[in-house]
Amino acid sequence: MSGILAGKRILITGVLMESSIAFHAAKVAQEHGAEVILTAFPRPTLTERIAKKLPKPAKVIELDVTNDEHLARLEGVVREELGGLDGVVHSIGFAPQDALGGNFLNTPFESVSTAMHVSAFSLKSLTMACRPLLSEGSAVVGLTFDAQYAWPQYDWMGPAKAALEATSRYLARDLGPEGIRCNLISAGPIGSMAAKSIPGFSELADVWNTRSPLKWDMADPEPAGRGVVALLSDFFPKTTGEIVHVDGGVHMMGA
Repeated sequence: MSGILAGKRILITGVLMESSIAFHAAKVAQEHGAEVILTAFPRPTLTERIAKKLPKPAKVIELDVTNDEHLARLEGVVREELGGLDGVVHSIGFAPQDALGGNFLNTPFESVSTAMHVSAFSLKSLTMACRPLLSEGSAVVGLTFDAQYAWPQYDWMGPAKAALEATSRYLARDLGPEGIRCNLISAGPIGSMAAKSIPGFSELADVWNTRSPLKWDMADPEPAGRGVVALLSDFFPKTTGEIVHVDGGVHMMGA
């Protein structure tokens, strides 16, 4: 199969529903020639069912990015399955309910700590677990939601995404000498499982109805998935530490 990822081996996290960006990244990656392996937590069986809707079969590995044992065994499982990796997609984010929905001033540190660990520190944890499998020309791509601004209802996921963006830059700095690129896609709101877990998400998403120069469709995750695949490809050989916006242009709009 030909395509911009022909012959590449890609690990993708976060495939929870057919509506997720990660699912469409996996779909487009396969359509462009990649061999894909998926990770899932806490319900690998759910991801296995969703994976059947991909163009080709994809193995699913259970991976809790906060579990050191899971991270330690990842290299061996992937090496046995694929031999190595050319790309990693980080599509993981979580915050407890008391860290979202307008509760910013009252959220306890325990909940903030969880959000930071799962949503930001995990980019470093996942990348380091996969590092022995990566070689020069490999790419790490994560997903963010523009952390320049304070969004309605998003609360502590905002600082967590800001930490994710900073983590990506430092990974780009430290892995650059090995020829490993690290970039992020900043996507507009998508009606995924993660979005539905945010109380008042419709208020946040409504921003796109009035401010997006390009018409934004919350039911269409494929543009963001295509952005992920583009950054995984060899078409950005000297781009690292970058945040590419796939948000209809909202990021550049003034008042």
